[in-house]
Amino acid sequence: MYSILIVDDEPNYLIVLSELLQDEGYEVFTAPGGAKGFEMVKELDLDLVITDMQMPEVDGLQLLLNIKEHNDELPVIMITAYAQVEKAVAAMQAGAFSYLAKPFSNDELLVNIKKAVQVYSLVRENTRLRSEIKGKSGFGGMVGKNPRMKQVYELIEKVAPTPASVLISGESGTGKELVAKAIHMNSPRQKEAFITVNCAALSENLLESELFGHEKGAFTGAVAMRKGRFELADRGTIFLDEIGEIPLALQSKLLRVLQEKQFERVGGSKTFDVDVRIISASNRDLKEEVGLGRFREDLFYRLNVIHVALPALRERMDDMPLLVEHFIAKFADHLGRPDLSISDEAMRLLMRLPWEGNIRELENTIERAAILCNNNIIESDDVQPDSMPPLEENTWSAGIDLKQMVPESASLNDVLYTIEEKMLIQALEDTNYVQARAADQLGITKSLLQYKMKKYGIKKRK
Repeated sequence: MYSILIVDDEPNYLIVLSELLQDEGYEVFTAPGGAKGFEMVKELDLDLVITDMQMPEVDGLQLLLNIKEHNDELPVIMITAYAQVEKAVAAMQAGAFSYLAKPFSNDELLVNIKKAVQVYSLVRENTRLRSEIKGKSGFGGMVGKNPRMKQVYELIEKVAPTPASVLISGESGTGKELVAKAIHMNSPRQKEAFITVNCAALSENLLESELFGHEKGAFTGAVAMRKGRFELADRGTIFLDEIGEIPLALQSKLLRVLQEKQFERVGGSKTFDVDVRIISASNRDLKEEVGLGRFREDLFYRLNVIHVALPALRERMDDMPLLVEHFIAKFADHLGRPDLSISDEAMRLLMRLPWEGNIRELENTIERAAILCNNNIIESDDVQPDSMPPLEENTWSAGIDLKQMVPESASLNDVLYTIEEKMLIQALEDTNYVQARAADQLGITKSLLQYKMKKYGIKKRK
């Protein structure tokens, strides 16, 4: 039931309107003036305020301004006399949902009320869902509550409404395309096309044709004119994945699209104007690529107006239970296994793995386990990699006295980081900085060792 507050200094008018709206199924509150009306706005969970314009002390316009300062989304319908049209215009400029000039019909009033409460209902539901998504699982299809992921969500919300180019960095499998889609779906371009191009999947000639299209006869096999991805994405968004793989010769043409918003099809002379937002992604360090001469500096700065850095899965292991729950629910639905679950032992094993393939690897692991598991319960054997020995009980840890080793003031992260750094240095020293041997000694992969060396600033021995 929608709740409506009627504010008017004429008691008879309050009675007539309240009876009309109650007969229509609304919950109705009344206030004899603007001051009392604003008090009730602050006390009640309302869906609409209907107020007269002309009232002593606090008039309708002032009440509207007070309401908008308290709750900018709450709709307000103004009722005015014919001679108050100028005030009605001022009210609309101040944010009134609509105004009705006396005399008006009941049908006219009811139509305006219906529109106002429906609009506000949608606003409230959108706010609730956004809060729920961010609080429980993530944003825009991404899952996680890790502080670094929350920073990503907040950055998406800030940058999405703007036309700025965005560069997304992160290892393969971290969800860069999901970020690009979230930016597009929260932007003014959301109803237009979202076009994806994997720049690493095509040769230079094919990539140029894919991006800009070609005319008939432009090259062998070009039997017909074909529009490119930029043309198809006009007024929408284009996502250039693995943009670091674009050859230098093609980078200059891409720069022209960014600067001048123009291009020509391969083999053609006609210039096309295009309005496209560019979101790009790379698992390479493009700034390092610029220094090596493999990526144009001017293009890098054009693409990198806003930078979104996605953490690797191993940097947000606190999100593992949420991610596993998300993928189990997904594959339980796809496979028709509604009772699908995971054992505690299997979850502990997932927390132990290095996840070099990040979220994509985890999703594949859960999908495979969901298909192969018995009795709808994913066990550790279902998720254990072939190269990893079975989990065994740690006998060496039984004699550790944490109170003697760790100060009471030390946080868990401080302790974990300190131990990890010391173990890395010790393994490298033991193996004379042969990284493959050090990784074997630590029971991790060489690429993970290199990542951790970079993380702690451990230099390679020359």
